[in-house]
Amino acid sequence: MPQLLIVDDDRDTCQFIAELLSAPGRDLVCESDPRAALERAIREPFDAVISDINLNAAQSGLDILRAAKSANSRCQVVLISGFGTLETAIEAVRAGAFDYISKPFNIAQVKSVVERALAQAASPDERPRDAREAPTGLIGRSAGMLDVYKQIAQAADAAAPVLIIGESGTGKELVAKAIHGHGRRAAGPFVAVNCGAIAETLLESELFGHMRGSFTGAVADAKGLLEQAHGGTVFLDEVGETSAALQVKLLRALEEGEIRPVGANRVVKIDVRVVAATNVELEQAVAAGRFRQDLYYRLSVVVIRVPPLRDRRTDIPLHVDEFLRTSCARAGRERRLSTAALEMFLNYRWPGNVRELENTIERLVLFSPGTVIEAGDLPSTMGDKAEGIEQRLFADLPTLDEVERRYLVHVLDSVKSNRTRAAEVMGIDRRTLYRMAERFGIDLKDEPGRL
Repeated sequence: MPQLLIVDDDRDTCQFIAELLSAPGRDLVCESDPRAALERAIREPFDAVISDINLNAAQSGLDILRAAKSANSRCQVVLISGFGTLETAIEAVRAGAFDYISKPFNIAQVKSVVERALAQAASPDERPRDAREAPTGLIGRSAGMLDVYKQIAQAADAAAPVLIIGESGTGKELVAKAIHGHGRRAAGPFVAVNCGAIAETLLESELFGHMRGSFTGAVADAKGLLEQAHGGTVFLDEVGETSAALQVKLLRALEEGEIRPVGANRVVKIDVRVVAATNVELEQAVAAGRFRQDLYYRLSVVVIRVPPLRDRRTDIPLHVDEFLRTSCARAGRERRLSTAALEMFLNYRWPGNVRELENTIERLVLFSPGTVIEAGDLPSTMGDKAEGIEQRLFADLPTLDEVERRYLVHVLDSVKSNRTRAAEVMGIDRRTLYRMAERFGIDLKDEPGRL
């Protein structure tokens, strides 16, 4: 019988997760006391552990993870967080976490992850990892960003190429630097090139190098960026802008691990990890004949999608605080946003994403007349492209089933589990009350169901 330990410092949440995962043939243990959870994880060989990371105590979910893995190396640990960071995700993955999911979580996702974790417990594939620290500049605690953090953590130590997809200004280069900085090549160089910003005639020389006299202006031999990145990582931004001829040479460099500088009659061996990025869907470019299919498959062994800022609005205040801090420090002045101005920031679609937000903050710090940045100080375009507060508020509303279940639990708690009184308050008969309780997994014979 598989044994599962569920840890959350909120007792209701702990019980709710237990209800979700309850199944015949499973032994579930709930602990809302972090210290007690740590002691149990040390002395009992659980098959799986589901734990919140932030336990508001001296112990964290990472401590539970290490203890559980120490007690049973086959134990699979799923960590849940509402306030995750890239550093936490890196540490969790390197410590052997099976998965890392965000709050509020999707019920089906949690069930699926735990099923896979229990299956994996029978045939684990563990390998030691070295912890490293690297600054990233990535900001966000939304589910979308936590997913990006998890993928960075999983990709960092691999050797395979990575393709980062995202709109302009979403921070694709920061993701690439995070992969490099937390990976085994962190001590090597990180070399970046924007393939869309260099003329096609010069890009080949820029990437592969050239020999003296190979073209007008080539007055000396020059190493290309791929050779300069030897032992490290090369970041090919906007790789979709490359020509067909250059794509052939890039594919050869990836497959053979060698390059031929322009005008050379010899090849140069290189050892680089390639991380590429694009703001277009390369699959569509392949279908249209603008990008080689074989190069696309070679680059997209690992794919990371960076969400646009409009899809993670809860992260906007975090970005605002950081950009205000840095901009004020550079300008030597103090500024803060009024509530109305922040509301406009939250409503705006940000077509230029994080880069546009940063530039907007910097302009406001430099040119706003007072210490408080008011709504009237903001560019007029921000009002023109605001989505409206109603649309934003409706985005994260709970499902009807979630509302019904919460209401039923609230009524049962209010009437101290008196089933007759609960039915009267809800305006239904007792038979309907029992059907509702059964549908939501609430046992009316015991304590009222927990959220």
